[in-house]
Amino acid sequence: MAREKIVLAYSGGLDTSVAVKWINETYDMDVIAYTCDLGQGQDIHAIRDKALRTGAIEAVAEDARNLFIDYFVWPSLMAGALYEGKYPLATALGRPLIAQLMVRVAREHGATAVAHGCTGKGNDQVRFDVTFQTLAPDLKIVAPVREWKWTRTQELEYAAKHGIEVEATKKSIFSTDQNLWGRSIEAGILEDPWVEPPAETFQWTVDPREAPDEPEEVEITFEQGRPVAWNGVEMDGIELIEAANKTAGKHGVGRIDHIENRLVGIKSREIYEAPGAVLLNEAHKELEFLTLSKESQRFKTHVSQTYADLIYNGLWFSQLHQDLMAFTVSNQQYVSGVVRMKLYKGGLIVVGRKSPHSLYRHELATYEEGDQYDATAAMGFIKIHGLGQTTQAKHQLLNSKAGGARLELPSIIPPDKAR
Repeated sequence: MAREKIVLAYSGGLDTSVAVKWINETYDMDVIAYTCDLGQGQDIHAIRDKALRTGAIEAVAEDARNLFIDYFVWPSLMAGALYEGKYPLATALGRPLIAQLMVRVAREHGATAVAHGCTGKGNDQVRFDVTFQTLAPDLKIVAPVREWKWTRTQELEYAAKHGIEVEATKKSIFSTDQNLWGRSIEAGILEDPWVEPPAETFQWTVDPREAPDEPEEVEITFEQGRPVAWNGVEMDGIELIEAANKTAGKHGVGRIDHIENRLVGIKSREIYEAPGAVLLNEAHKELEFLTLSKESQRFKTHVSQTYADLIYNGLWFSQLHQDLMAFTVSNQQYVSGVVRMKLYKGGLIVVGRKSPHSLYRHELATYEEGDQYDATAAMGFIKIHGLGQTTQAKHQLLNSKAGGARLELPSIIPPDKAR
């Protein structure tokens, strides 16, 4: 009788390589390894070959970079989704796509289960599991690392016992994950929030002190909230993000040090490198200042926070996301134009912006010839605008007969014993 099949998210690292054999032994299942390219800078075909050598009955490797950018990165940029105002959500955006593609592979190969290499302490386990539960509730979920709770030494011993390839036996001082939109670094010495990240933490950004001594200006063109051109040259998403990463990283832009509130209830110290994401988010925000009404712009701040929380918490495939997307697409319909940014020694400054839909009108803003603003309407406007405040002050705040003394508020904590 043929064994059941399981699709494993396979990175080629120690955890997932050991997981292939462990699943064979523990669950008596055949493993189909799945690897996709989100711009992490790895040879996914070499990873595929390693999976087959490690014991997978089949291995699937595919380029999903365009899917990732068009359906995950750009929508999050349009929404202004930065978790806790800092993190561009690179890893969080990749997980639901990987899980969705794994479900597709499971259906194509008749698999009855899916697996990932996440620990029981992080957010990624939630993002994978919730997506699997949403898109394929019939598939069993296996999380080997969460289940076996081995030390790294025990994993290495298991790998040696079963002849599993391990490229390096020395543990990296950091835990990292990366794709086109950013790189996350944690663990090791970084777990002390008082310690400055050592130089080897960073790979995409130069130390600002070693950045070029001359500033560089770049122009980014947006259409309906999506970046479409770099310095006047139209590019696809992959090319544009790569250009933004290279240029911003060269000038030391994009380093993020964040004490982050994880979904699982703990605070963690996270270091991110996201030069392109930081640059594009800042440019996009500046174009919104030019093209969105005050009311739309301010309401969008609430949407942005909710959108970021939703992505971070692994709820990409929810009706709330569909609703927020509808607002975002409508909100961004006039966010088109060009933004000019200056990069210098880790700094990022907007130096110019223009749009055919600009709500900044020179004829209303100027104090020079051509001014069309009707200043004679100001006195009446001011009187009506302040009427509520002046009325309250007259009859309450400034009226001693009305009891103008400051009110002492009761404590929300009741006494331990009844009086």
